Amino acid sequence: MPSSASGALSGADPTESPDPADDDAPEAGEEKLRSGIQSIEVGFRLLDVLTHEPRAMMLRDLAQRAGMSPAKAHRYLVSFLRLGVVAQDPLSGRYELGGFALQLGLARLARVDGVKLARIALAELRDRLDLTVGIAVWGNQGPTVVHWMESSHPAKASLKLGDVMPLLGSATGLLFAAYLPRGKTAAMIERELADTRHGSQLSGPRTIDEVERTLTDVREHESARVEGMLLPTIHAFCTPVFDSTGDLAFGLIALGHEGAFDIRWGGDVDVALRECAQKLSYELGYSRNER
Repeated sequence: MPSSASGALSGADPTESPDPADDDAPEAGEEKLRSGIQSIEVGFRLLDVLTHEPRAMMLRDLAQRAGMSPAKAHRYLVSFLRLGVVAQDPLSGRYELGGFALQLGLARLARVDGVKLARIALAELRDRLDLTVGIAVWGNQGPTVVHWMESSHPAKASLKLGDVMPLLGSATGLLFAAYLPRGKTAAMIERELADTRHGSQLSGPRTIDEVERTLTDVREHESARVEGMLLPTIHAFCTPVFDSTGDLAFGLIALGHEGAFDIRWGGDVDVALRECAQKLSYELGYSRNER
């Protein structure tokens, strides 16, 4: 290891130094696993702490959060520094994620297919709760259904792949209207409000003030919900999945018949769909700090 890096390490916290007797053996209470596997898992605890901590950390604080002694943490950090997974400020001695950690993240983002992941996750959700579920993205004409899976009791929603959902008359549309820049949605909102004034659209907000109140409610709940708006007796949720920049990537849809579909905030459907969306957002690199 270069002398400058060694000096930075030794100067990070003069009260802490590696304990020669503290080898790679498990700490008290830890189950000994096969050689190599446990070391990776134990060291990863340090990286996990750094991933969730927005600021660089002192050795003693990092070790405490990771549940290990400073001496043991120090030894892992020496290797992580050599590999570029961790970086250390030469003046303060604090640790943070290094350049290689960034390259790992970027490589993952370049390979991930969010819609493919969502299709797998929604299949499990559909089978577990017996829901009709789908995925919508923003297309040239508006919110567009790109994946659809029926439950064992189809909702007779008359939806198919490629359908464009109304912005103000569907849970899917309200979600996109709430989270997309107004420049993308303004013309469509005005057109639908005009249709409402002319009587050709009977559901959804009818004035721009009602639109703003409705979209504020969607953002406050971080999900859109409608009860019989687009189709009588059909209830629906649409929950956002965000990308690494904090922008809306796509919406997860769940719908069902009145009386057989839990439309409550905090109910089984809302919670399950929300948990699914949060996991997918994480896979796409989203952090709540982005918003």
